[in-house]
Amino acid sequence: MKDFAEEGNDAVLMTRMAEYVVAVELNRPYARNAVNGDITRGLSAAIARTEADPSCRVVVLKGQGSSFCAGADLKEIAAGNRHLLVTQSGGFAGFVYAPRTKVWIAQVQGPALAGGLELALACDLIAASEMASFALPEVKRGLIAAAGGLHRLARAVPVAKAMRLTLTGEHIDAATADAWGLLALLASPQQLERQTFELAEKIAANAPLAVRESRALVSKVGEMPLDQILDQTQKARELLAKSHDLREGALAFIEKRKPNWTGT
Repeated sequence: MKDFAEEGNDAVLMTRMAEYVVAVELNRPYARNAVNGDITRGLSAAIARTEADPSCRVVVLKGQGSSFCAGADLKEIAAGNRHLLVTQSGGFAGFVYAPRTKVWIAQVQGPALAGGLELALACDLIAASEMASFALPEVKRGLIAAAGGLHRLARAVPVAKAMRLTLTGEHIDAATADAWGLLALLASPQQLERQTFELAEKIAANAPLAVRESRALVSKVGEMPLDQILDQTQKARELLAKSHDLREGALAFIEKRKPNWTGT
């Protein structure tokens, strides 16, 4: 899988980290990876390519340089280009509301602010360095975190903590974010890349169809009534019961070998 740089968009780079793991990197370190039109187009294209690639099971989203993402590029907004920062299907950055079936892990090495935190919250898991920080400072500018930040943060951490963060606009450090339950992984700056990759590999080693259905169900918690979740769970069980991977998983266990998943 080649970099987007080869296609004329060097704001988002896409590389294969391993057989089933792809990295998508925001590449505007001079602007703290703030979202402009190029990043929006690049992320939208990255989703399309990873969704279409059957060998891609996990995607790691990261930022080049010392920041994960500072949110929307205010220069673009000041220039009247706010429309370039959204897409009809994906919302902000072409990403936060885009339909996805692959697992995305946000690898946050530094500040994830405003729309940057919303990008991380739109991923399935957040892995962070001890040097990371998080904030939704929109209220300080007369705005709200309208790109999913409000409801996703309230689902990810206790409501009182989400209320505090959104109403004060204050920053929290990585240790606080971990204590609140926002993070799936907290690592030293030196170990973040390796530990995030190890997490991605653990997920990618499992049955793709089971991972897909499990991800979809967990992501709906808090968004739909319990009876609907139970109905969706039963449908997933019926789908998996007919799958090749279910039979393969049982056979591999009996034969004491590594499963050969097909995702079917």
